[in-house]
Amino acid sequence: MRRAIDSGRGVTGDLHVGYLSATAGQLLLKAVALFAARHPDCEVHIREAQGHDALARLRGGDIDVLITDLLIASPPDLIAGPVLLSEKKMLAVAAGHALAQHASVSMEALADHPVTLVAEELPEAFQRDRNPTHTPVGKPIPRGPRAASFNEHLTLVAAGRGVFPVGENTPRFYPRPDIAYIPITDAPPLRWGPLWLNTNTTQRVRAFVQAAHDACQTTP
Repeated sequence: MRRAIDSGRGVTGDLHVGYLSATAGQLLLKAVALFAARHPDCEVHIREAQGHDALARLRGGDIDVLITDLLIASPPDLIAGPVLLSEKKMLAVAAGHALAQHASVSMEALADHPVTLVAEELPEAFQRDRNPTHTPVGKPIPRGPRAASFNEHLTLVAAGRGVFPVGENTPRFYPRPDIAYIPITDAPPLRWGPLWLNTNTTQRVRAFVQAAHDACQTTP
């Protein structure tokens, strides 16, 4: 019924869009600018989400579309849109860490250093990517303290409590004198894109996803 009503009205009303991290925020701003130009009768509300509450806010209706790491889209009630950005991974370490002066590292390096843990509310696929239990050759990876937000991850890293895999755009958006970012040579890339509930595929959502795809043809 909601989809039928939206179809009759066109792209009007309110749309709540969220983002998870600064990289996603840049992609969202590009999408919002183009969407607003195409659909001036639809008001866009921007929301920042955190790892521990992003999916709950989608399911609760506070956010209609979330720009995020697409690994979060693993639950069956979610739809993932097109990939807006693919980026290589880097390892965030404290500035005084033993790895800080390395030109690059492999995933095998994680066997010697605890990795800070993502929020338990995030899907298993996302947790396996950011917090693998073993290196590619099978060495166990120590578990560090858990963080509730990305900035908390970075603070724990800077305090020497662990290391954490991040995207290659992170040094641009989160430059810190107490953290070094080292390229990981053999890690799978991060893929960013829109995410929404399969029960909330409205005309507004479809139009926004199309605008995001059209706007984000270059890296942020």
